[in-house]
Amino acid sequence: MCVLVRATDLRGAASELPGLLQETTTAAHLHSSDATWSALASVHRSAFDVATKLGYHDLASIALDRMAWAAHHASDPVMAGVRQYLRSLGYLRAGQYRTGRRLAEIGRQMVALGESGRARDAVTGQLCLGAAVLAARDRDGDAALGHVDEAYRIAESTGEATRIHWLTFGPTNVAAHHASILVDQDLYAEALMVAKTIKIPADWPASRTAHHRAEIARAQLWTGRTEAAFRSLLEARQLAPQQTRYSPTVRDTVSALLSAKRASPDTLSNFAAWVGM
Repeated sequence: MCVLVRATDLRGAASELPGLLQETTTAAHLHSSDATWSALASVHRSAFDVATKLGYHDLASIALDRMAWAAHHASDPVMAGVRQYLRSLGYLRAGQYRTGRRLAEIGRQMVALGESGRARDAVTGQLCLGAAVLAARDRDGDAALGHVDEAYRIAESTGEATRIHWLTFGPTNVAAHHASILVDQDLYAEALMVAKTIKIPADWPASRTAHHRAEIARAQLWTGRTEAAFRSLLEARQLAPQQTRYSPTVRDTVSALLSAKRASPDTLSNFAAWVGM
């Protein structure tokens, strides 16, 4: 299920989810153990991912509540921290940045109660990245860079930990978030400089690579590189068509490109129609 979501096969994942949720819930009740309850929490997390990427935020909220319930039964503070990270992103989308920052900090406190090791470090690092994005949107640049610096330090010890709770944490993800928070602070040239240093690993999930390309398109747009911005959007679509089609970031960039009228009008208009504009 996690592989399907990271490959942005959202239709495939959505078709598998109902049966898997039913079977895993049954297993958790009939054969109660930390492992079965953790598995159920993970499936609810996948349900959250699919619902969020398709724009069903009410269903995503329900999935997060059930993820918290399952993580509690599993006595898994690290999984509970993952849930807090995802919850903070919900407040990011809603523009409630200070609330999201508080949730990210609570998540770090939860994870600190877990067993020490690479998994705990990777989740802690990802919570730092979530806090960095929220701080950047909240116009607290110093705090945002402080969180990124801490994430860089953690990533030095974890290395590329892409499959630990499927958060894609590691040096590459930290650098991608670094570029993203610079974009959020309107530091577009600086963001592109950071982006130039990033070498995407071959095993990086298509969903994460496509999201990064969409973020870089924003920086290219606002530095006057409209053709490069459109190429980045095309790359995002090629990597993750279902995710790209429903991305608010992509739609905002397409809208700005249409206003600029500097990209190829016919091709750009076709792309705009494809995303539903």
